[in-house]
Amino acid sequence: MERSSMGNTARDVVIGPKALEGRLELPDGAGGLVVFAHGSGSSRFSPRNNFVAGELRARGLGTLLFDLLTETEAADRHNVFDIPRLAARLVEAIAWTHGEADTAALPLGLFGASTGAAAALVAAAGMPEAVRAVVSRGGRPDLAGNALAQVRAATLLIVGGADHGVIALNEAAFAELACEKRLEIVPGATHLFEEPGTLDAVVALAGDWFETHLTGSGSA
Repeated sequence: MERSSMGNTARDVVIGPKALEGRLELPDGAGGLVVFAHGSGSSRFSPRNNFVAGELRARGLGTLLFDLLTETEAADRHNVFDIPRLAARLVEAIAWTHGEADTAALPLGLFGASTGAAAALVAAAGMPEAVRAVVSRGGRPDLAGNALAQVRAATLLIVGGADHGVIALNEAAFAELACEKRLEIVPGATHLFEEPGTLDAVVALAGDWFETHLTGSGSA
């Protein structure tokens, strides 16, 4: 266990039968926990997800970033689009948090990017009592298929205004959701939200959403 100067406790973790590696960080008095599902070709070291995670911790939310695939699995491009497999790994991570003393009682949210967003929605649909909120960043929620109608967690879809083609896919998925929901388009942002200020917009939207639905203190 480590303690940072910002009052966070952090530890490296191993999850599930595949021994997937992750990093759990909890600010003092954390009001909730957000589990990250990275997108295709990414890992727990994703700079964008780590940036978002750091900003969420500044708001008093714990974060768990972990690899959804082993190194061998990740080398096969087909696996990053295997939504049932990715969702099953998320379910394992959620179950793991329920078994840990420092996370078991925390309200839970999921943050998914790219294909990880579909996995997050499938996992949320399968564990409606466990997952309170989902945020998708530049995601492919359409890949969640029939699970979309079963999602009960409050869901925020964030898509870039210049992410051509993906906007329509998000709009189609949004129409299938029967839960509390919101679709936000960030002007000028492409798929990775690399343009100045666009990732800050994601942080503001996601932070408010999670605070509202996990701790009851947000403005979403």
